Amino acid sequence: MLLISVVLVTFIFMEFMAWFSHKYIMHGFLWSLHKDHHKKNHKSWFERNDLFFIFYALVSSGLVVLWGEAGFWPGLPMGIGIFLYGITYFLVHDIFIHQRFKLFRKANNRYAKGLRRAHKMHHKHLDKDKGECFGMLWVPLKYFKR
Repeated sequence: MLLISVVLVTFIFMEFMAWFSHKYIMHGFLWSLHKDHHKKNHKSWFERNDLFFIFYALVSSGLVVLWGEAGFWPGLPMGIGIFLYGITYFLVHDIFIHQRFKLFRKANNRYAKGLRRAHKMHHKHLDKDKGECFGMLWVPLKYFKR
């Protein structure tokens, strides 16, 4: 039960980390890696922004290695929590919202619509300043209004 709790707390904490790193790192000192994600036309399927995804995959893997090699027991559930958030991020952000693969196109429930609205408002700003909605799963209530 403790291991499952650590997985869940890590997953939830990753939503905060996504918001924080998006607002203060991606739209801050590492804007050079994130700005291609805000461009309308991409020259490539791969974006420099995808390096953030790779970074968190390495953190997740590193925690699992710490569990296996150094006996750091929270390493495995923390690594799994980050991994599960990464899968969720990929499914929600890259596939559902940005349609990098043509899946989940017909999802039209209230949460899906609010999520799309919030992300659309985030991408309304093409530069690093004056942005809004930096999280992924936690959407402010104003985006659920009809």
